[in-house]
Amino acid sequence: MTIERLHAGPRMSEAVIHNGIVYLAGQVADDPSADVGAQTRQVLAAIDRLLAEAGSDRTCILQAQVFLADISDFAAMNAVWDAWVPAGHAPARATVEARLASPEYRVEIKVIAARR
Repeated sequence: MTIERLHAGPRMSEAVIHNGIVYLAGQVADDPSADVGAQTRQVLAAIDRLLAEAGSDRTCILQAQVFLADISDFAAMNAVWDAWVPAGHAPARATVEARLASPEYRVEIKVIAARR
């Protein structure tokens, strides 16, 4: 059994790959002072980078979990999400309101993807 860990730290890895499946840790924005749209774009860019490093891409996402600090940001987050997801490749997804690790964060997203 081979388990590959990317950017592993003492608490967590940014990505774990096992049996052709890529599991990403929840991603948050680089600039938590930005609005939810900008934070969502930053999070999705981080997901793109990690998936590429793991040998995958957004067309291979199987499942996404979206955590919003305020569910009233749902439409603004979806406007960015909908432009990012390739047509015909929408993953299974859940979106919930949640208290995030820092009050400045508006959105956190984690995904599971198949490796190419």
